[in-house]
Amino acid sequence: MSDATALAIGDTVSFSRTISADDIVRFAELSGDHDPVHVDEEYARNTAFGRCIAHGAHVMGLVSAASSLMSRRAVQGGCRGTPVSAGYDRIRFTHPVFAGDSLTATYAVDSIEEAPRRAMSRFEVVNQEGRLCLAGTHILRWVGE
Repeated sequence: MSDATALAIGDTVSFSRTISADDIVRFAELSGDHDPVHVDEEYARNTAFGRCIAHGAHVMGLVSAASSLMSRRAVQGGCRGTPVSAGYDRIRFTHPVFAGDSLTATYAVDSIEEAPRRAMSRFEVVNQEGRLCLAGTHILRWVGE
């Protein structure tokens, strides 16, 4: 375990949520992204997806929730400084997410660097069938003391 981060390589958290059609519409309102593939059933029915899909940024929100769980674990463990997101790398959307899908974001610490006090973690979001929908890397950094 790193004194600076209060985390250890291999630490893992998960966050789950079912995405509803209303969630997709509300995310369109919040983000301003009203692309018809997300909000127009008739249009979406004639796409390769056959129905509306959730926004990629919406699905990324589950990763944000999982990284917050890890941040809270670090704070409870006595980390020095405030954990904040320093960015995401190599994000891949591998399968569409539809209304009614139950998603689980899993977030696992892969490496810890004492200077500049950051952790690199891999994340995956899978649906109720175990199908990978999203994967990437997150950088969690500690600022201040």
